[in-house]
Amino acid sequence: QVQLVESGGGLVQAGGSLRLSCVASGRTFSTYTMGWFRQTPGKEREFVACISWSTSNTYYADSVKGRFTISRDNAKNTVYLQMNSLKPEDTAVYYCAASSWVVSTTPQGYNYWGQGTQVTVAS
Repeated sequence: QVQLVESGGGLVQAGGSLRLSCVASGRTFSTYTMGWFRQTPGKEREFVACISWSTSNTYYADSVKGRFTISRDNAKNTVYLQMNSLKPEDTAVYYCAASSWVVSTTPQGYNYWGQGTQVTVAS
């Protein structure tokens, strides 16, 4: 069993930065793939980034490559999403997710989810 809690969302001007954090419970956190997804009203949940348990493998959606960075600190049971050069189209609820199996870029590949944190980018 894994519990996930996101934080760090808020309002930021276009071109600004935010860092999201996700704190996880569970003794097996260090072996889990961790991912970030986002969703806006009327749209399906969208993959943003994920990171393997070893931190050596990361994957990013094309829309955020070069701007967002995913990282993890297994000693703190925490995964981060550093978001730079934010654009209005980045506005969404951002969700942290954990997978106990293979690396995945789809929501169906994750079996644990946080409650979400709102990110709003003003133009």
